[in-house]
Amino acid sequence: MVRILETGIASCLVSVGAVWLLMLLKHVHGKYTYDDLDGRPQKFHSHAVPRIGGLAIFLGFFCSLGFGLWHAGIVGAIFLFICSLPIFVGGMLEDITKLIGPLTRLTLSFITTGLGVYLLGSRAIRLNVPVLDEILEVYPAVSLFLTFLAVSGVINAINIVDGYNGLCGMVSVMIFSALAYVSHNVADNFLLTLCLAAIGSTLGYLAWNYPKGLIFAGDGGAYFLGFLIAQISVLLVARNPDVSPLFPLLVVAYPVWEMIFSMYRRLFLKKTAMDSPDAMHLHHLIYRRLVRWKIGSTAPEDLIQRNSLTSPYLWVLALIAIVPAVVFWRDDLALACCIAIFVIIYTWLYRRIARFGSPGWLILRSKDGIRHSFPDKNGTQRSFNRLQ
Repeated sequence: MVRILETGIASCLVSVGAVWLLMLLKHVHGKYTYDDLDGRPQKFHSHAVPRIGGLAIFLGFFCSLGFGLWHAGIVGAIFLFICSLPIFVGGMLEDITKLIGPLTRLTLSFITTGLGVYLLGSRAIRLNVPVLDEILEVYPAVSLFLTFLAVSGVINAINIVDGYNGLCGMVSVMIFSALAYVSHNVADNFLLTLCLAAIGSTLGYLAWNYPKGLIFAGDGGAYFLGFLIAQISVLLVARNPDVSPLFPLLVVAYPVWEMIFSMYRRLFLKKTAMDSPDAMHLHHLIYRRLVRWKIGSTAPEDLIQRNSLTSPYLWVLALIAIVPAVVFWRDDLALACCIAIFVIIYTWLYRRIARFGSPGWLILRSKDGIRHSFPDKNGTQRSFNRLQ
């Protein structure tokens, strides 16, 4: 167990050091790696920032091999490294060149999933539903389809919630913590080691990302975190019969439902392509309509502070799914009920905020007495201060 804990510590230290080195050399790589303000609707930071923090997460995770993964299963770790390369490299190329399209990235996620099935045996083999489990056993193609759908979906879902300082990173840490808890309960030391290495490397990156936003994970980091979450989830269920297949689904309920809801919103409400960028994700609405902190100020420190105040809302939302998942990780019925409850809470919250009916207790107003303007549901600019 001590060796496993050392893995997490080592991955954190390597990640912190890697980000420090990247920041030290940003004058060299900045012209390629800066996430500049190009006017896209989903951009909400105040200045150009390097978007290759995923490299630090990747290095921190795999450089911890000598501390714990070697003993827990070096072959599996090497296979995991090979499986992660297509989606990680593709994401990094997009961060640097901005030329890797959505279809190419989706194809790379399929390649990564296929390698995981072939090398790691990470395949969905049961749903704890008798008829469906028989279908998965008799028709391997159905099992493969479900695996590709689940892994690729989680990879893209984590990327979607990579919107504000500390959002994607902390949600990933909470998800890995839940997976680590259950891995420990079923004595799966290999997966426990993977989880602690992922937690350590992500925390090392977060030390620079939150709250100041000095570096971003980028597509490379978000895709890599999504890949790890998906692979560990599938392997946890496949290797341990006591774990309900609904456990990992509830754990990732926030990013996955964000992705599904966004697809529905774009296709049926906005009548646009599913991959068209917009600023209507839940985290965008929270930033604009709940975090009324120094609204109107263009000072970089105020913009950064308002950005960092957005993520805790989503951390709490994610915990609404993660905490009961940890409690009921073996109970199919309880997990199914919790999934339904989470979907209802998310949809209710989104609807209230989108229709300018946000609950007053959720609104965070400026500490000072300065009055700021904010549009009401009719589009009229109204002033308020923190006492209103």
